[in-house]
Amino acid sequence: MWVITAIAVAGAGVSAYGQVQAGKAQEQQLKEQAKQEEFAAQSQELQRRQELNRALAANAAALSTAGISGEGTPASLALASAEQVGLSEATIDLSERLRRSALIRQGKQAAQLGKIQAASTLLKGGVQASQLAPTE
Repeated sequence: MWVITAIAVAGAGVSAYGQVQAGKAQEQQLKEQAKQEEFAAQSQELQRRQELNRALAANAAALSTAGISGEGTPASLALASAEQVGLSEATIDLSERLRRSALIRQGKQAAQLGKIQAASTLLKGGVQASQLAPTE
């Protein structure tokens, strides 16, 4: 009878180990996803800045060929446009950082859940083993 008890305990131990490892794997996967999203966000930001620089250069060239000076109203409009773009960039950056933080937080929760599930499995295994143990 002790063999059955030992098998039940060993099975619970193996299952608990698997649950902890699954939680760790999910945490690592979500961390990697957060890193990939960070790289993608940096690439997109660079692309947006390049497009903005091209648009500003095109506007400046168009104004100068039209004989309009870069002072007064055209400069005010360009400044307001640049400020709007800056606010938009800040909003996009904040949104992307919040998403990456959420992924990392989900990963930590997954690792913690794996540990909780493992503890539960060990407790259940202990209960099963005590029920299988011969009573004298």
